[in-house]
Amino acid sequence: MKPSLKLALLTSLLAGCAANPQVEKQAALTEAARQAGGGLIKTLGGELKAAMTAGGPATAIGVCKEKAPKIAAEAAQKTGFMIKRVSPKNRNPKGVPDAWESEALASLEQRLAAGEKPETLDMSAVVDTPEGKLFRYAKALPTQAVCLNCHGDPDRLSPEVKARLATEYPNDKAVGYSAGMIRGVLSMKKAM
Repeated sequence: MKPSLKLALLTSLLAGCAANPQVEKQAALTEAARQAGGGLIKTLGGELKAAMTAGGPATAIGVCKEKAPKIAAEAAQKTGFMIKRVSPKNRNPKGVPDAWESEALASLEQRLAAGEKPETLDMSAVVDTPEGKLFRYAKALPTQAVCLNCHGDPDRLSPEVKARLATEYPNDKAVGYSAGMIRGVLSMKKAM
């Protein structure tokens, strides 16, 4: 092989291995989404714990209905991400997953079944849309033992919780979980 051809081939290979700006941007957005999502989950968890201490699980339902959307809106305003919680077994009718979120949830559930820790499960992608490239992020929302007070076996929910759910969420589907299951995802997106 001629030296100039070798040099051209080597240059081409090195250029292909060089950092891809889109990959770097996706990595930065993924880290930003992890930070924002972690902060949101921590804030919401603190609110839920305070409500559980003050009035029990039935009181905590109000936190999910009233405070969780406000916490997500504040995080969205600070970060520029669109943020929502979604599940195929949604409690909030606005929490229905789109196609990408459904695929992400299925992938995260496969990883959980393969032995990954539920609290570490997340994924991101850059997807093409008619409006341009969109960064997508999904973080698994694992069911913890305390979550079963409102999301567990419907026959074991307290009468107070059943009554509050019937009032606040008459079309509730978010029950029947056991500890460790993925209840849904925290979904975040941002135009690139």
